[in-house]
Amino acid sequence: MDKDKRYYWNMRSIYNEKVPRLPPINMVEPLTARNLFQLYINTFIAANLAESCVFPLDVAKTRMQVDGEQAIKTGAKIPTLRATLSNMIKVEGFKSLYAGFSAMVTRNLIFNSLRVVLYDVFRRPFLCVKEGNEEIINIRWSLLCSFTAGCIAQALANPFDIVKVRMQTEGRRRQLGYETRVYNMGQSFVDIYRHGGLSSMWKGVAPSCMRACLMTAGDVGSYDVSKRTFKGLLGIEDGLELRFISSMCAGLMASVLSTPADVVKSRMMNQPLDKNGKNLYYKNSIDCVRKLIREEGLLTLYKGLMPTWFRLGPFSVLFWLSVEQLRQWEGQVGF
Repeated sequence: MDKDKRYYWNMRSIYNEKVPRLPPINMVEPLTARNLFQLYINTFIAANLAESCVFPLDVAKTRMQVDGEQAIKTGAKIPTLRATLSNMIKVEGFKSLYAGFSAMVTRNLIFNSLRVVLYDVFRRPFLCVKEGNEEIINIRWSLLCSFTAGCIAQALANPFDIVKVRMQTEGRRRQLGYETRVYNMGQSFVDIYRHGGLSSMWKGVAPSCMRACLMTAGDVGSYDVSKRTFKGLLGIEDGLELRFISSMCAGLMASVLSTPADVVKSRMMNQPLDKNGKNLYYKNSIDCVRKLIREEGLLTLYKGLMPTWFRLGPFSVLFWLSVEQLRQWEGQVGF
């Protein structure tokens, strides 16, 4: 117990002072509904701006991951990124490079916006303010917050992810002579529900959430930690240079961490169903990983890593530079 100035005895807390306290209030910039709404809109705008530039690489990446199945069955050689893009333009036209973009825009409203906002909320109790009004956050708390934010956001956005993958791979299905499955986003939702019910909207949610956890940790969490670390080590003030370096690191980390789960997610979501709505190829995510390693080798889990990096690297740079610039114009403190 401690005695205050009025000689009253107060019970001392049994908890360590390093344990964060709620509510989550940032001492540098208080957490308000207005700030959260602005961050939500800013991330939505920034995500769509970045996606419009790198979306063809996302389509090519998904095609390369799914083509592994067909290559195993036919013995054909899996095409490179350049060959995949060239074939899409030659056979299906330039618009095939943006197949599923409408689903991506809708998904951004739920996934990209929500994961950044949730991370900002979750991290507030773990921020410590040093001398000079400088904030720091421990890496383990950053990872925990980003994992949680990514999982929640992806669980809500999973139906749009399924539609996006189907729209991206529809051109390949037509080349192989299969019946047309997807015409537009609305029809795709109806078709998925008709053949598998509401539960089919969350097919592959386990690998999707795992991928989202890893990608959010690599992108959002890594950007947050990298920015604070580089600012201290290199003595760089918050500006274009610091944001660029931090976002480059974030893109690389997100690519390396998320690719294996991304491969499993694409295979799970793209596989056909039987008449009863059950998966034909893989029973679950673990079964998918087991078969991929056994039939195609361990490195198949990193199939599409380069196009993933070519996409996430520029995406992360464009995304974070846009978000930070919008926040600066609105008079807010940098992320």
